[in-house]
Amino acid sequence: MSQLYPLKFNPIFKEKLWGGQKIKTILGKEFGDLDNCGETWELSGVPGNISEVANGALKGKQLTDLIVENNAELVGDSIYQHFENEFPLLIKFIDAGQDLSVQVHPDDELAQKRHACPGKTEMWYIMQADEGASLINGFVKDTNREEYQEYFNNGKIMDLLHSQKVETGEVYYLPAGRVHTIGKGLMIAEIQQTSDITYRIYDFDRVDKDGKQRELHVEEALDAIDFSKPEQLKSEYETVLNQANTIVSSPYFSTNMLILDQRKTMKRSELDCFKIYIAVGGSGKIEGVPIKFGEVVLVPACMKEYTIEPDGELELLETYIEL
Repeated sequence: MSQLYPLKFNPIFKEKLWGGQKIKTILGKEFGDLDNCGETWELSGVPGNISEVANGALKGKQLTDLIVENNAELVGDSIYQHFENEFPLLIKFIDAGQDLSVQVHPDDELAQKRHACPGKTEMWYIMQADEGASLINGFVKDTNREEYQEYFNNGKIMDLLHSQKVETGEVYYLPAGRVHTIGKGLMIAEIQQTSDITYRIYDFDRVDKDGKQRELHVEEALDAIDFSKPEQLKSEYETVLNQANTIVSSPYFSTNMLILDQRKTMKRSELDCFKIYIAVGGSGKIEGVPIKFGEVVLVPACMKEYTIEPDGELELLETYIEL
């Protein structure tokens, strides 16, 4: 068994039809020969996209190998019993140089049935928003399958969708089944279940480099869509200094906002789970491991006490699972 410590991972860069340059210009991450970077997967257990440790004695180790070797020491006993050697969350940064497709993700039941994998509930933290940037989040009214198809077939699907302007620091929780899209000019930190299943409903008739339109999943999406109007669009949260401010509490993950301007000792008496820290402002250290804006650190479950020390002020999203 390895001696565990706060872990950083090498980003996995994804070129996208809609991607931009902010991963480089704002986050300072070089994505090599890619024309753009739409997504950087910061912490991933998705098959074919397994994160690799970037710091310390375990540098070069893959996340899934660490779970196999360390079990509950890394992820927590209840998490390991439930998910075994699969890491249950996927952390991304997304740069929308153009609008993403209008899409929906299946829930656990449908995803298991069709794809033998979890569904995709997610949350977005707006890291940076160009003036006037917007997103689509569900329907403007309660609808149903028949009415939805009528709008879709008449080329008026956008009239049925709720669009809203967005500002930096806002949070949106999107349960599986919510039709949505990220609009042009937004850079987002995304926390989601470990799933890469997306059903594209509408893609603005765009073509790729080869002049081909991307595949749509119009029929598949029908069984996945929640046709009700969302009860809550934006997640409100407190910003009290030096304490955990709850943003999201769900069966899939919980997320707090931590804004620190002084050293804080973190003690975990009951929670038996890893913690993920996503820096959305400032810089500092987690038990001596540096973290700055646009970086992610995984604190193993076995670390029951550790310190977070800001350089001035540090803003962190703190994410974990409560089973």
